Amino acid sequence: MSSPCLFCKIIAGEIPAKKLFEDEDVFAFWDISPQAPTHFLVIPKKHLSGPGAILNEDEALIGKVVRIGAQLARENGAEQCRLVMNNGAEAGQTVFHLHLHVLGGRPMSWPPG
Repeated sequence: MSSPCLFCKIIAGEIPAKKLFEDEDVFAFWDISPQAPTHFLVIPKKHLSGPGAILNEDEALIGKVVRIGAQLARENGAEQCRLVMNNGAEAGQTVFHLHLHVLGGRPMSWPPG
């Protein structure tokens, strides 16, 4: 039985995505609704509902998510970039599988809109 999670379905190949990177732990793909010239997501293959669900045992995995995000940003011409993780609906999280947004290729303002 497949998971109802959108990102789990993408990892399983049940929903197409424009893959950027994949290994045994991490999957990265271009955002379907980009908010910057460079905008992709990096997700752990392990289902975690969001940053609030990270346990001590997940620290190395989350570090890898961030490292891969920065590496892919450099490789795609966005060394100066914004890395974002939302935690919960009020923070803007719409898919409840932990994911890192990597945005670059344009100046970013603070605070975000």
